[in-house]
This record gives sequence, structure tokens and C-alpha cells, in this order.
Amino acid sequence: MNRPAIPPASTPTPRPDAALPRLYLPEEVAAVLGCSAWWVKDRARRRLIPFTRVGRAYRFSDDHLAEIVRMHEERPARNPQRPSGIAVPARKPATRQRTETALPTVRLKARPPRRLVKSQYGTAA
Repeated sequence: MNRPAIPPASTPTPRPDAALPRLYLPEEVAAVLGCSAWWVKDRARRRLIPFTRVGRAYRFSDDHLAEIVRMHEERPARNPQRPSGIAVPARKPATRQRTETALPTVRLKARPPRRLVKSQYGTAA
């Protein structure tokens, strides 16, 4: 007798220790992140944040949530703070150098509006 290709739903999974990841709704992710569910769905729709799509619904795992937090994390500047005893010379802002060769100015001519152009078919009766 041949075994079926897909085991029936009543049979247990071969590895009970391999649990499926918990998938969160956009509303749950928004509550954790402190933003709106619309923002979460919009970012997922524009593929700016990681997600899993189940049918037409967006779902997020723990790994997705951690990656979203890492993506939007702000890091401090890399310049270490200097002790207050060391004076740092102030920089002058860079000034823009003017070029001596000026290009000739071209005057543009506007075309007449379309409504003033006569119709090729004449006037309506």
C-alpha cells in the first residue's frame, strides 16, 4: 500500500520541538513600536520593513520586529567629545567661488495660449 504524499491533519508533526514562530498583527507591532498600524502597513506595502505575507495580510515575527527596531535606531555621532580644556579652532564656512566666465543669458519666448489659436474645424453652429 502506498503512503499518501501529504500526511493527514490528524497525524502529529514529526518534530514537536520545532515550534512555528509567533506571527504578530500590524496592530500589535504598532503598539510595541509606539506608532500607528497604518504606518506599519504602509512601510510593509512599500517594502521598507521586513514582513511575512499570509494571503493578503501582513504578519511580523520576533526577528522582523528586532530588525525594524535596528533599522530605525539612531546612533550617537562618532566624534568623541573633547575635554573642555582643549580649545578647538573655529572653522570658517566655505564660501562659494564665483567664476569669472559668465555664460550669456538666453531669453525664452513664450508661446501663445492654446485657447487663442483658431480651431481648424471652424466654429460650432
